Amino acid sequence: MALPARREAAQAFADGLSLPKGGWAGPARTAALARLVESGLPFRRDEYWRYTDPAPLLAEAPHVADDTAASAFEALERVRLVFRGGVFDAEASDDPKAAGVELLSRAGGSDIHWARETYGTLEARGQTPVARPLAALNTALAPEGVLIRATKPNATPVELIYHVEPGASEVFLHHVVRLDPGASLTLLETGTAAGRGNTVLEVDIAEGATFHHLRTQGGDPARQVVSHVFARLGREARFRSFTLTAGGALSRNESVIELAGEDGSAHVAGVAMGGKGVSQDDTVFITHDAERCESRQVFKKVLRKGMTGVFQGKILVKQGAQKTDGYQISQALLLDDDASFLAKPELEIYADDVQCSHGSTSGAIDETALYYLRSRGVPKAEAEHLLVQAFLAEALAEIADPALAEAVLGRLTDGLAELR
Repeated sequence: MALPARREAAQAFADGLSLPKGGWAGPARTAALARLVESGLPFRRDEYWRYTDPAPLLAEAPHVADDTAASAFEALERVRLVFRGGVFDAEASDDPKAAGVELLSRAGGSDIHWARETYGTLEARGQTPVARPLAALNTALAPEGVLIRATKPNATPVELIYHVEPGASEVFLHHVVRLDPGASLTLLETGTAAGRGNTVLEVDIAEGATFHHLRTQGGDPARQVVSHVFARLGREARFRSFTLTAGGALSRNESVIELAGEDGSAHVAGVAMGGKGVSQDDTVFITHDAERCESRQVFKKVLRKGMTGVFQGKILVKQGAQKTDGYQISQALLLDDDASFLAKPELEIYADDVQCSHGSTSGAIDETALYYLRSRGVPKAEAEHLLVQAFLAEALAEIADPALAEAVLGRLTDGLAELR
């Protein structure tokens, strides 16, 4: 579809929307809607939507049952913030003051100076050079989300728990996190708030600050999820994000990371698994715009019974970003002949003193290793489970906190058991 026709279609779509009224986020919402119209709605022919059909994410949202699964982090000390149907549930949540950070539960509340400066800013920056219209749609429409400002090192993780509320078929949530110099924060996300969820997480990480992010998603086989993480890193800042996806009909996780200060480090990793009717897409774009920065992208997928796994990852090294160290790997384990893995790894480099690599592979379980284990008396199902866990080990190693890694491994083991 030609760009004028796309913009016309986007304008017609926008005319049918009702933006939240009032509040300090009003100008950012209006600007985001203009970005949506300017870029047009996503279509399957778009370069970054070739492998995942965006049409279901723009059609009528499905209704799913309440998500009653326990959090993967139930055994860990953390501050729980619960959303039901996209609305903050104060009674079910812990006292936000226990998090040791500045935290507000509504993205459209009182006039918050730092949030006004940040809301929608990183999302807008992330629209270049690749348009991300569903993220702009979220900025325009999301009525709720958390605003977190970390001012010092914080040892207690904050968990955002999303529950389905009857009648909430589609939910938009927009979170903003700001870390002051030297601060640290661990943010956990569990569940999906409706039959279809569209979330944006903007993370502004100042000099010497550290941000860890872990999330688990999946659940109901009709569920559809599109999530976006936009992060900007200052000098010597650290960013780590890990996502476990198990089930659901459609999930697309976009990560747009900008290394804007020297000696920064950004790690983005994920594990996905599923079976019939599941489509899972990880799309990552990391920009190196400063010297001596490191980035890692590590994604592993276990596919069975017709599941489609997608990875699109790019490392962009701008002119002057010398001493860049960029690493990218995406691999899929196909447990039967019906599953498929589609990968599009990219490097674009405009500096001459860099070390960048990427690789992508897919294949079946190693029959020699399987035979070896079975010859030692290991039952076939258990032997396959051990080999799958070994395959996923590199991605799990990207979780820096051992306790969090153990919690994710427990949820992953449950997911693998369901694949048998």
